[in-house]
Amino acid sequence: MPLLFAGNTDVGLKRSTNQDSIFMDGKLKYFVVADGMGGHKGGDIASQAAVKELSEFLKNGDRSNPEEILIKSLAHTNQAILKKGNDNPLWKGMGTTVVEYYFKSSKLYIGNVGDSRGYLVNQKNLYQLTKDHSLIQEKMNFGMYTREQAKKDPQKNVLSRTVGFDEEVEIDIYNYKVQKNDIFLLCSDGLYGMVSDADILFLINKHIPAPAKAGKDELATAVNSLITHANSAGGEDNISVILILTR
Repeated sequence: MPLLFAGNTDVGLKRSTNQDSIFMDGKLKYFVVADGMGGHKGGDIASQAAVKELSEFLKNGDRSNPEEILIKSLAHTNQAILKKGNDNPLWKGMGTTVVEYYFKSSKLYIGNVGDSRGYLVNQKNLYQLTKDHSLIQEKMNFGMYTREQAKKDPQKNVLSRTVGFDEEVEIDIYNYKVQKNDIFLLCSDGLYGMVSDADILFLINKHIPAPAKAGKDELATAVNSLITHANSAGGEDNISVILILTR
């Protein structure tokens, strides 16, 4: 299953450092967005460590069972980041979100911790494939908030799960039967917090109107357009975007 892909990460307009990290490997067919937080300069350390530990684990591990290796990779990375924080008081309490996509045969396997998101664009529609691990999402799950109310809550960025903060981490695993010309998006909250789902869909469809004919340049243009629009809306956070087109 050939893949076309493009990605980028941007500091945004309000932050002095970029604590997001991304990883893309077309040969391995593995992609990661990580959004770090916590500690003195710990956020960027955590996200950088996450993509390094995850990618090396995938490259060197037994990938015959995709869901199992995603779980093991995240558990391993959780311990590696936790150790870094315990070894250095300046990094104590750091952690990171992770959303990871691994394509094998005709399926996509997703590992997720935190509130970075995975989406699918299929037949001009946008579907969120992951569920946020945040206090707001938990309130929404119990019917306490609507999505519009949640956007105004001061605790909207408080996470209920992160990689590298606790001894054990609960991991969500999903799988999806891939179709030809599907478009997959991975992003940090710096994108979807600034750009609505409707506008994300509009921009992807605008720059990739015919996925069957699209090339890497169209994907790169769409990625940069999404980042530009997040900054135009305020650029409150770091912004990371990866787009993948299946052939």
